[in-house]
Amino acid sequence: MKKIGFLSFGHWSTGAGSRTRSAADALSQSIDLAVAAEELGADGAYFRVHHFARQLASPFPLLSAIGARTSRIEIGTAVIDMRYENPMYFAEDAGAADLISGGRLQLGISRGSPEQVIDGWRYFGYEPAEGESDADMARRHTEVLLAVLRGQGFAEPNPRPMFPNPPGLLRLEPHSEGLRERIWWGSGSNATSVWAAKLGMNLQSSTLKDDESGEPLHIQQRKQIEAYREAWREAGHEREPRVSVSRSIFALTSDLDRAYFGNADTDDHIGMIDENTRAIFGRSYAAEPDVLVKQLAEDEAIQAADTLLLTVPNQLGVDYNAHVLESILTHVAPELGWR
Repeated sequence: MKKIGFLSFGHWSTGAGSRTRSAADALSQSIDLAVAAEELGADGAYFRVHHFARQLASPFPLLSAIGARTSRIEIGTAVIDMRYENPMYFAEDAGAADLISGGRLQLGISRGSPEQVIDGWRYFGYEPAEGESDADMARRHTEVLLAVLRGQGFAEPNPRPMFPNPPGLLRLEPHSEGLRERIWWGSGSNATSVWAAKLGMNLQSSTLKDDESGEPLHIQQRKQIEAYREAWREAGHEREPRVSVSRSIFALTSDLDRAYFGNADTDDHIGMIDENTRAIFGRSYAAEPDVLVKQLAEDEAIQAADTLLLTVPNQLGVDYNAHVLESILTHVAPELGWR
């Protein structure tokens, strides 16, 4: 069995053809799609976080609302940019959202990607320490977050508190037991996947990564997953880690599918995501279900992962995106042994 969820960037625009025309539309439709996905039997509803953009940003109100409207589906992010995050507030917000959902949060975090503005995290009040890069700052924020999510007391109590305290040092509240093991790192390189394994985080690998060998994306990702799992074993963690990959996959089962995606680009691409990083961007899969089955069986990273996140074109509306998910769950996943 493979867990299958969707990943939405939550775009909105007033352009022709968009059914998501405002931030309110993006948020309400995200909730409705998560409810529909649960009814269809999907395993996860995940959301990308971008700042200074007409996309989903602060995730915890949305995740809490979905948690209150659903009962089974995993609810997550892929990813939250830790350059922008206060790890203390993050832990409190995440603990509350996880308790509302009954322990279903799966939070993907990372150093983020190039953003809409220059050094946007500076506007949030964050500066790298002397000698740090912004990526180093994101990893420092992450290590603080992981520490406080363990739920151990660390703050000296006031000897004359407003309310009675339990004995000993105080922790952040609300604390949600088990959330620490449901933190994922969105890794764009082999080295950061190894770092994530050492810290006991699950692994998310997206539709792009650093081009480290010139091989197709799915092969580079499979090697990244192998390096991660080897580092996990060497670290001696007691539980089994989880690994997800993201893909754009469309089963062409109707004329509307063919009109939207019949001419989708099905090749990997190379590009620069900043001045110094050469990246490989993964192909889209768009074909009749029987062809998709054969193509996906050859994707080494999908085979190596336990979770597949289907990136959805959210501006096409809830009904169409539910159809996209249902087509994969009905016509493709059973043929590959995922259901």
